[in-house]
Amino acid sequence: MRPALFLLVLVLVSACGSGTGDHARRLRLATTTSTRDSGLLDDLLADFYKLHPMEVQVIAVGTGQALALGARGDADIVLVHARSREDAFMAAGHGLLRRDVMWNDFVILGPPADPAGIRGTTDALEALRRIRASGARFVSRGDDSGTHIRERALWKLAGGPPTGADAYLDAGQGMGRCLVIADEKGAYILADRGTYLSFRKRIDLEVSCAGDVRLRNPYGAMIVDPDKHPDVNAAGARLFLDYLTSSRGRSRIASYRMDGKALFHPHAPG
Repeated sequence: MRPALFLLVLVLVSACGSGTGDHARRLRLATTTSTRDSGLLDDLLADFYKLHPMEVQVIAVGTGQALALGARGDADIVLVHARSREDAFMAAGHGLLRRDVMWNDFVILGPPADPAGIRGTTDALEALRRIRASGARFVSRGDDSGTHIRERALWKLAGGPPTGADAYLDAGQGMGRCLVIADEKGAYILADRGTYLSFRKRIDLEVSCAGDVRLRNPYGAMIVDPDKHPDVNAAGARLFLDYLTSSRGRSRIASYRMDGKALFHPHAPG
């Protein structure tokens, strides 16, 4: 698995697609950096390609940006992890269909020295309060991603983030890059467990807080409404959504592992 360096990270090309014309053979997927940086997306698309050979263009950005792409009709399907934003997307009429796909959890990572003394805690709000009180550094995604949205919500419940540029670092980067920044600066950070496990051998950060129900991290996928944007490939998007939530897709998600550890868990059908 490698860190993300480009916005457009994966193009699977087939000379023989299903349907007719380039439009029917092309699928634009707006998704999060966590699905890409963990390596899961590459694995799922390789399997999907065996069933439906088509060009899949992946735009990996923060959840907010991915939803904006969908709202503008610049994506056919959106795979993100911020349920309140997903519900708003659907309520505004941007989405034709939404389904739960999978989940993992967030963890608060910290340097081995653990200057805030939070290692082993299971209360995320208490962990954040200790980080703020200790004066330790914290790296924020700062990119309106699903992780950043959750981080801001947790800090609000915990009484607010640290003040001062040295204590609270707004990176404005994807998950993989932010892990590297936090590691270099000996800082704490909120991360999805999947990306952390895929980067674990490259960084010294350790899981400091985990297990709080407030750290659960569900993902959902939505087909962009073709009535609003006639260029949307709703048929191709439906094929991918059906794959993600099929027994084959769920099995693929469940079997994707790093060092024997599952990075994501498929949403139970029903």
